[in-house]
Amino acid sequence: MANCKYYLWGDSIGKGVVFDEQRGRYRMTPERCERIVSEQGIGLTSFARFGETVGMGIEEFRAEEPGSMEPGGTALIQYGGNDCDLDWQAVSDRPDLFHDGKTPLPEFGRLLRTFAREARMRGLRPVLVLPPPLFSARYFEWVSRGRDREAILRYLGDVEHIGRWHALYVEAIRQAAADTDSPVLDFYTPFLRAMNFPELMCLDGIHPSAAGQKLMAETALKTLARRNVLVSADKKTAPRTAALKVFA
Repeated sequence: MANCKYYLWGDSIGKGVVFDEQRGRYRMTPERCERIVSEQGIGLTSFARFGETVGMGIEEFRAEEPGSMEPGGTALIQYGGNDCDLDWQAVSDRPDLFHDGKTPLPEFGRLLRTFAREARMRGLRPVLVLPPPLFSARYFEWVSRGRDREAILRYLGDVEHIGRWHALYVEAIRQAAADTDSPVLDFYTPFLRAMNFPELMCLDGIHPSAAGQKLMAETALKTLARRNVLVSADKKTAPRTAALKVFA
């Protein structure tokens, strides 16, 4: 632990989980971002866990022994995918009702701000991570399996509503970064710009594939190489929006 500078708190995307179509189950890919970055000599300890929400993560952060994270290091805070997820069976059963995310949006932003502040209290530099976007069409097919597909679509209005809903959580991360004067590590934009986006995502539409994990690693390494250029909120010029700088 002594040589570790970066501490990742997040969900299965940060953990490097992919869906293996041949085996029909999830697994960690050897080509995951965390491993690629670590192999470049960057000290990184991952506390990321499958299925984590920001609320679960902050409780585990609080329970972690102080000596496990060296003061002066960086806390990478990566959540959103599970927080924005809906109870799809409930949506299928009652498409006429509103269904909120596992972590309602206002609570999500509040917990991110709290996480960033508590990381500082422990001598860490908080960096909020913008996760990759969802592949709405694939995710719709995934969550509709064994459920009333038409009812789910009726609730959504259109399939792309899934991506727009997720984007609200990404924007909440940007805003939390602005509110706490924290940098951001942006995985969202490179995926949006990619001409081969389908290849970067798994069959479930939410987990990046091995190729997507490689893109995340390339993005992280390029960001780390540009020292003192990470996304941080400039409140003098944009008090309510994040003006991107790049973190290192």
